[in-house]
Amino acid sequence: MSNPLAARAVLIDLAGVLHTGDQALPGAVAALERLRASGRALRFLTNTTRTPSAVLVRRLQAMGFALAPDELQTAALAARSLVRARGLKPLWLVHPDIADEIGPSAAEPDAVVLGDMGPHFTYDGLNRAFRLLMRSLPLLAMARNRYFMEADGLSLDMGAFVAGLEYSTGVTAEITGKPSPAFFAAALAELGVGAADAVLVGDDLVDDIGGAQAAGIRGVLVRTGKFRPGDDAHPDIRPAAVVDDFAAAVDALLG
Repeated sequence: MSNPLAARAVLIDLAGVLHTGDQALPGAVAALERLRASGRALRFLTNTTRTPSAVLVRRLQAMGFALAPDELQTAALAARSLVRARGLKPLWLVHPDIADEIGPSAAEPDAVVLGDMGPHFTYDGLNRAFRLLMRSLPLLAMARNRYFMEADGLSLDMGAFVAGLEYSTGVTAEITGKPSPAFFAAALAELGVGAADAVLVGDDLVDDIGGAQAAGIRGVLVRTGKFRPGDDAHPDIRPAAVVDDFAAAVDALLG
């Protein structure tokens, strides 16, 4: 009997799937080694926008994960690429840790780009963005996730701030990370595979699984990270498989 999860490429979410904070999830390091040994093409996808990509790679390597910088695709770098491709000169509202990777804000912005500023979100900063958007400037958001898992529990993500600006200005944000179809398409293009030949493993039912499915990619939901009871019985988004953790996902992929 053929494996319904057979795939040439595997797209892997990071936080909540491979690790929480600076700790690898149980069995995840060995599972990734087994998956890589199978010869499947891998791409690591993340909506994390507080940490520079090079730092994130080093942290993952320090946890024991074997991955190369060119295997990582971030929502922040996707936003930077989109801005450059369109010749925009934005106001960057981003966490200070990624400011050097992204670049400086323009003196006369023609767009607003929002990342997860964490504790650096301020009323003054958001109000400046509000005033620019009220002049009909476009809003790009690196993600609109609702929450994420940290070592001490769930934490509010940037989606609330995206929704607030949309509500107050009537402007709809263009999302550069998951669940944007372009974000998934870029990963597939770099790997040289079609959507039907790929599987995504994630812990976020909407942005990981729902986004992947909208792009024609099968999604495997893990019961770690931000997974909440009931996600595996959602009426609209039905994963190709629901498993306990990344190790179980690899078992299913290789089975």
